[in-house]
Amino acid sequence: QLQACGGGLVQAGGSLRLSCAASSRTASNNGMGWFRQAPGKERDFVASIGWNGGGTIYADSVKDRFTISRGYASSTMSLQMNNLTPEDTAVYYCAVARRAYGSRSRSDCTRWGQGTQVTVSS
Repeated sequence: QLQACGGGLVQAGGSLRLSCAASSRTASNNGMGWFRQAPGKERDFVASIGWNGGGTIYADSVKDRFTISRGYASSTMSLQMNNLTPEDTAVYYCAVARRAYGSRSRSDCTRWGQGTQVTVSS
């Protein structure tokens, strides 16, 4: 099971920090990542990270604003989101990858959290 939290309502330019915890220690050997889905749109890649906290990958739309992190071989990860815009409004999902490093692809993820809503007002 994956548990994501930290979503909420924030004004444009504000910040939020999302967290995700995996109940199984097996996630500590796998890459993890965040995806988001806005109403009526596909679930898109946001950021991913390797099992050791390295190998971070970001979508171009969030690069330099969002920071993904996790401890070495940890089953928890965070997403610090700064300078939020209304275009960041979506349900954010955390996921565990099938391999040791993260991926941009949904098909590379084997477990998903329930999602947490992020709403950015203009």
